[in-house]
Amino acid sequence: MFRAEIGILGGSGLYHMPGLTNAHEEQISTPFGDPSDWLTFGELHGRRVAFLARHGRGHGIVPSDINYRANIYAMKQAGVNAILSISAVGSLKEEHKPGIFLVPDQYIDRTYARRSTFFGPDVVAHVSMADPVCAELGSAIMTACGSLDVHATRGGTYVCIEGPQFSTKAESNLYRSWGADMIGMTNLQEAKLAREAEICYATLAMVTDYDCWHPGHDSVTTEQVVAILNQNNAAALKVMDAVVAALPAKRNCHCQSALKGAILTRPALISLATRQKLGLLLEKYLP
Repeated sequence: MFRAEIGILGGSGLYHMPGLTNAHEEQISTPFGDPSDWLTFGELHGRRVAFLARHGRGHGIVPSDINYRANIYAMKQAGVNAILSISAVGSLKEEHKPGIFLVPDQYIDRTYARRSTFFGPDVVAHVSMADPVCAELGSAIMTACGSLDVHATRGGTYVCIEGPQFSTKAESNLYRSWGADMIGMTNLQEAKLAREAEICYATLAMVTDYDCWHPGHDSVTTEQVVAILNQNNAAALKVMDAVVAALPAKRNCHCQSALKGAILTRPALISLATRQKLGLLLEKYLP
């Protein structure tokens, strides 16, 4: 398998990563099944990059059916230590206008049909999610946006819903009453699993609509979302390009030691099968 240091997860409308040199695709298998698609490996500004379309090329996988564990574990297998996520979101605040970018730093989980952990049944670990986004990676995204004169706002709370349906007005207004900033269907599972895999994670979120709370957006359509996505995709790719070029190879965050002290199960009780399955995660913490 080709090795990479930076992973990019493309969301709605982003199924390829242009600009990669020496690019090639690999079909990766993981202990958790197959990722959403083949991984594309290549080089960008001298950095080794792995790209994956989270919904698959052609957008054939609904949010609930994405194999988040396989996607993140495949990145780990490839050696990735930082994941940049590109995602479409709806805005829950007037000031977050369609067409701008947001870099969330908090999440609220409203999903119910997904596996969000690598652990179990015979090994228990509780990683901290108090600060679910890598601050250094988030800063790198904001710096890149500034250098390109791309309108982006740092911080805010992302409500992750199950989907694939959009929200009801009652739900949308409930999330607004909580003070949330944006709504999407994919990012929280990625953030949780990246933390367990000790991979830095941050999102560049493209605002496509005002969700249904807004009088002018009370019936969000896929056509509206796609129109904004098509406008923003080029800018999002330029931002990712700039982040890859400038991201320090070594960071001072605690993401890459997130499992330290988090494993509660006595090592003697962890089966050989589990040790083998989760070897990439457990090997440095178990005798």
